[in-house]
Amino acid sequence: MMKVECTRLPSGLTVVTEQMPHLESVALGVWIKSGSRNETVGEHGIAHLLEHMAFKGTERRTARQIAEEIENVGGEVNAATSTETTSYYARVLKDHVPLAVDILADILTESTFDDEELRREKQVILQEIGAADDTPDDVVFDRFAETAYRNQTVGRPILGTPDTVMSFSADQIRHYLGRNYTTDRMFVVAAGAVEHDAFVRQVEERFALLPRTPIATPVLEAARYTGGDSRETRDLMDAQVLLGFEGKAYHARDFYCSQILANILGGGMSSRLFQEVREHRGLCYSVYAFHWGFSDTGIFGVHAATGGENLPELMPVIVDELRKSSMNIEQQEIERARAQIRAQLLMGQESPAARAGQIARQMMLYGRPIPNEELMERLSGITIERLTDLAGRLFFDTTPTLSAIGPLEQLAPMNDILSSLTGKTGVPHAVAS
Repeated sequence: MMKVECTRLPSGLTVVTEQMPHLESVALGVWIKSGSRNETVGEHGIAHLLEHMAFKGTERRTARQIAEEIENVGGEVNAATSTETTSYYARVLKDHVPLAVDILADILTESTFDDEELRREKQVILQEIGAADDTPDDVVFDRFAETAYRNQTVGRPILGTPDTVMSFSADQIRHYLGRNYTTDRMFVVAAGAVEHDAFVRQVEERFALLPRTPIATPVLEAARYTGGDSRETRDLMDAQVLLGFEGKAYHARDFYCSQILANILGGGMSSRLFQEVREHRGLCYSVYAFHWGFSDTGIFGVHAATGGENLPELMPVIVDELRKSSMNIEQQEIERARAQIRAQLLMGQESPAARAGQIARQMMLYGRPIPNEELMERLSGITIERLTDLAGRLFFDTTPTLSAIGPLEQLAPMNDILSSLTGKTGVPHAVAS
């Protein structure tokens, strides 16, 4: 029987474990309630740069020693930056949990941000930015977020720009760190063959140097969904197209309803879009729907990848499927979506890394771990009427966001798409290149 235990240390740091006694390994990490959205206007990309620099040397370890010590015991360590969170995590055998805790604490409390290491890592990130710019399905999502949340940090690419990345100094990184990496915003989570009390003692000892109060007030600009039209014509084999709408925040009543709707429309091979667009008509090789939730906003989208010659037929079919969802949804579709979400939850419990990440997200969003039974109970209250009502509000009452890249000569003007969705005319803010 797996058990989740939670302890809040006197410092304000929260420690959570889930014991999975049938395992020999532990997935553990530190999750920070801060990401690219917490940057100031002049800090675009610094959250991601900090994540890289944390592994580039501390007062006690060189960058090579950090890598060697964890890999000498067969473990692994990594990190990730998202819009609203940053995580540093490791996977080790149960006997080596103290080492993993020590390394994670070391990189988060005693990083030196050496100037030479900083210079080298900036070059690495420039290559990362270049690789992303060369990948159309990465570019289309970046432009999608920028267009949906125009001129806001929530919509900016996480990597930053070459100019901003090259401009940062070690002191700027330390300032961002001191403003955001404080105990009230950090959660240490472990899942697997872990003993809660022993883990808490290790964390309390090694993370004692974490600051309790920020050096300045953390930044979080309220999100304002704008929508709009972003197109870039490139000489590519395929067109990448994203059509989106204002979605729901994590705490909104319709958040789980939006997840179910996305699953019904484009969550798998049995979904409406896959069956109609790909299987029945053969208009594209990839099509799916998604719903992203943030702390105060959300976005619902449909992504398709297809040849440019298929665009005149593809877009009306997608719009028609969105329209149909506001008029009719079958109970069987709801049950299938619930079953898929339930399976994902239960399968995630078989992976300590997945469980640690899920628990950490719940702690950051809701302040407590949420049992799967409670999640399924929330999903059980979703009815046909709620889904069709939500679809009508999502697709007809908000300004769409269109992002496209590739051979777009035959992609309909935004005015036509807007008119077919809402019966209104008028083009939203457009960006084309």
